[in-house]
Amino acid sequence: MFTLAEVASLNDIQPTYRILKPWWDVFMDYLAVVMLMVAIFAGTMQLTKDQVVCLPVLPSPVNSKAHTPPPGNADVTTNIPKMEAATDQDQHERATSDISFGASAVTPDIPLRATYPHTDSTVPNQEAKKEKKDPTGRKTNLDFQQYVFINQMCYHLALPWYSKYFPYLALIHTIILMVSSNFWFKYPKTCSKVEHFVSILGKCFESPWTTKALSETACEDSEENKQRITGAQTLPKHVSTSSDEGSPSASTPMINKTGFKFSAEKPVVEVPSMTILDKKDGEQAKALFEKVRKFRAHVEDSDLIYKLYVVQTVIKTAKFIFILCYTANFVNAISFEHVCKPKVEHLTGYEVFECTHNMAYMLKKLLISYISIICVYGFICLYTLFWLFRIPLKEYSFEKVREESSFSDIPDVKNDFAFLLHMVDQYDQLYSKRFGVFLSEVSENKLREISLNHEWTFEKLRQHVSRNAQDKQELHLFMLSGVPDAVFDLTDLDVLKLELIPEAKIPAKISQMTNLQELHLCHCPAKVEQTAFSFLRDHLRCLHVKFTDVAEIPAWVYLLKNLRELYLIGNLNSENNKMIGLESLRELRHLKILHVKSNLTKVPSNITDVAPHLTKLVIHNDGTKLLVLNSLKKMMNVAELELQNCELERIPHAIFSLSNLQELDLKSNNIRTIEEIISFQHLKRLTCLKLWHNKIVTIPPSITHVKNLESLYFSNNKLESLPVAVFSLQKLRCLDVSYNNISMIPIEIGLLQNLQHLHITGNKVDILPKQLFKCVKLRTLNLGQNCIASLPDRIGQLSQLTQLELKGNCLDRLPAQLGQCRLLKKSGLVVEDHLFDTLPLEVKEALNQDINVPFANGI
Repeated sequence: MFTLAEVASLNDIQPTYRILKPWWDVFMDYLAVVMLMVAIFAGTMQLTKDQVVCLPVLPSPVNSKAHTPPPGNADVTTNIPKMEAATDQDQHERATSDISFGASAVTPDIPLRATYPHTDSTVPNQEAKKEKKDPTGRKTNLDFQQYVFINQMCYHLALPWYSKYFPYLALIHTIILMVSSNFWFKYPKTCSKVEHFVSILGKCFESPWTTKALSETACEDSEENKQRITGAQTLPKHVSTSSDEGSPSASTPMINKTGFKFSAEKPVVEVPSMTILDKKDGEQAKALFEKVRKFRAHVEDSDLIYKLYVVQTVIKTAKFIFILCYTANFVNAISFEHVCKPKVEHLTGYEVFECTHNMAYMLKKLLISYISIICVYGFICLYTLFWLFRIPLKEYSFEKVREESSFSDIPDVKNDFAFLLHMVDQYDQLYSKRFGVFLSEVSENKLREISLNHEWTFEKLRQHVSRNAQDKQELHLFMLSGVPDAVFDLTDLDVLKLELIPEAKIPAKISQMTNLQELHLCHCPAKVEQTAFSFLRDHLRCLHVKFTDVAEIPAWVYLLKNLRELYLIGNLNSENNKMIGLESLRELRHLKILHVKSNLTKVPSNITDVAPHLTKLVIHNDGTKLLVLNSLKKMMNVAELELQNCELERIPHAIFSLSNLQELDLKSNNIRTIEEIISFQHLKRLTCLKLWHNKIVTIPPSITHVKNLESLYFSNNKLESLPVAVFSLQKLRCLDVSYNNISMIPIEIGLLQNLQHLHITGNKVDILPKQLFKCVKLRTLNLGQNCIASLPDRIGQLSQLTQLELKGNCLDRLPAQLGQCRLLKKSGLVVEDHLFDTLPLEVKEALNQDINVPFANGI
């Protein structure tokens, strides 16, 4: 046997799952328990007390005459008239009274005359009979075993099958309904999702961050109401009203002031409750955001939970209709009295029996109760189906939550995620409201902001401030979740670098950083508030933007009217963006330097917007061939031009139109010949020509026409000799021919009386001409990695020499005349140690003086 508790366990679910049980499911669960109790009660009563009691229907007078008594029982016929004389009342008593199984029962060993005495009996027998009480009721000729046999036969033959099996059918139906109600909690493919959802939902509901976020919403609402009351005098005074020319358009990505409020007296009004968040709670909230994001991506892909719930509801409804249809027909079939014809006359002598079913009235009442409960259950199933198909449950909108809170970015969800939220709403709508906080990116960003400010205090940021090569105070922030508020309290900061900070926001507090002139945004599409933009527009001088796609460049960058230098590093010509996506640079009215490091195939036409005032243009390609350079002709005021790694094969003709060009750098291209160099004679201001890291074999004699050249760079080419024309450039101060195949330095080098820097490292020079030492203004002489066997004593004539490189040659000693180079110190002498040791002691001491001087200064 089983107990009610054991069967009822089929209807049990985990307590945490109850938030997914709407009122109709809970009601149906209780109804199922009641039906279970009815079934078990009926089954218990049937097993313990159910029985049928039968009596034979005695033959009528007509039938008794035709009936032939059995042999040896002649007295039975004699007594039949007496039995026929019984009244109708006696017959009723026979049908309703208990049967006496005493001496009246006929057995094979006892003659009937003992039961029915003959009329001619003796007087003593009559007196004895009078002394005993006469038996009552109709007497039959059946014994006890025959009655038991008949009762069992008639129980199976006379009773309707429903009277016998109703408890078991009710139990089976109830178990099926119970299983159907909670199958979606048990099915493995849905159980895991439901369990995960309930776990996350509970944590979101209890998370301190949810309470803080919702309380912040209330604070913001009260703050907005207060601002509406106070009026327009609380508007920020940082916004420049002198001119509207630099104001961003409606499409400019500015931050809506939902998280911070700015005023003239207090640039930042923060919500006090949001500044207090336990670090552990913050980490748990961050983990919840990540769990919600992954769970949403996993659950929104399918609608299995929704379909399974619909199927189980349809099954319950079909089950209700089936039970109601066949059960209603059997209500009237349950009765107390039954007529039984077991066809065992040859065993009992009787053909028809009257039987009573003692549980009939109880079963009928239980059946009516069961049908009533089933009807209620079915109507609830029909309501459930109506609810399932009345609204699209595979879509869930947080519209109401968005209206009541500041988290207007909470997305709508679909499929199983939406269905689970609809189910939760039937339990308590507060759950989905608090859950929506963890679907909002605004909420997540605020959490990151609070955690960030808690970790990066003013003291910690101050420790990360350093001085760069330009002796400016610099702060570099890398891979943070945002920009800490304390950064904007570093009012003496000159350079701010933000790298890999995708959610960077620049608030109005940046207006306190009056020394800030340089900003770096490396993969950091920063958003700025209106007041912050006004400050940057008026004060920022240098901006570096590194990006992956041109769309990542903030739109406000193109509106910084006082910007002097702009550095753009990223992909401007991707496969998905055939057209260069730079916006108009027309607002950059004071831009002097434009540095573009990308993969351009042509010079952007937008650069012409800054042509009137641009003085330096740098284009660094990644090896992509720069084909179209016509736009360069319009850059009439450019003084410095760099076209590096652009796969140029010749010097572009567009360059010859730049009359103000002073420096040209064509580094790392594929230039083989420079016959066009004669055209540089029209560029009267050209003083520096850098053709290094190319494939140039010879320098044409026409270079002598570029008379104003002061610096000439031909390093890392394939030169085998230096033409005499090079040494006719009297203004030449720097000549770099390092890493070529030059084997000899022409004696005409002595003509370069203004030469200060000569670089011949990495060639095949073996002899230094004495004319070289006539260049008395030489400060730098790099002769390393050649084949020089000896250094002439005339080296002492180079009195202004500060750097001498001799390492990698075939020298066996150094001349003592190095001591005459008063400005040369050991730090500027690049030579092997064993060669340095060959110098006289006084020379070595003179060269080592630069080591002792700083030490003395330190003392």
